Amino acid sequence: MVGRAVSGAVTWGLFAAWAVHDAEELATMARWARTARPRLQERFPQVPDGVWRRLDLSQREVNTAIGLMAGVVAAASASGARTGGRSRFFGTALIGFGLHGAVHLAQSAAYRGYTPGAVTAPLVVIPYSVWALRRLAAAGVPVTEGRSAAAGLALFPAAVAGVHGVARLLNRRGAAGPRKPARVRASSRATESRA
Repeated sequence: MVGRAVSGAVTWGLFAAWAVHDAEELATMARWARTARPRLQERFPQVPDGVWRRLDLSQREVNTAIGLMAGVVAAASASGARTGGRSRFFGTALIGFGLHGAVHLAQSAAYRGYTPGAVTAPLVVIPYSVWALRRLAAAGVPVTEGRSAAAGLALFPAAVAGVHGVARLLNRRGAAGPRKPARVRASSRATESRA
C-alpha cells in the first residue's frame, strides 16, 4: 500500500514545533550552562574536565548552533512536504525530534531541576511528534519501522552535536578576528623582532 499524502500541518509542523522548542533553548541555554556547571561538577566528579568545558557556551555559539539546526529541520520539513510525508529524511527527523523530547525529560530528572527545553518538550515536542506519527500511520506512511526509528535515535543526537561543533568552530574563529595573510603575519613578526 502506497498511502495517502499528509497535510502540510504534519510536515511543516515539524519545523513549527522545533521553532517553539528551540526558542526556549535560545532564551535559556547559555545562561543555564554557566550556572549549572558547578552543580554538575560537584555531583559528577568522575567526569573529565574536558567534558565540562563543552558546557562553556556563549550566547553567540548557541545562536549559531540553533541557526544551523534550523536549516536541517527546515530541509527535513520541506522534504516531507514534497513527498506527502513519505520522505525518509522527514521520518527520521520526526522520530529523532520526538526522542529528543524524551531526552529533555530524562535530563531534567537526572539534574533534579530545570534544563533548557524541559518546558516545551512535554508541551510541544512530544505531543506534536505523537500526533504526526499517528497522522502518518493513518495515511499508510510507515515511519516507525526499524530503519527510520534506529536512524532517528542515532542521527538526531549526531546532528545536535554536529551543529554545536560547527558553531563552536565558527565562533572561535570569529572571536579571534580576521586572520592576516601569511606574508603580512611574517612581515609583522620581522618588524617586531627588529624593535
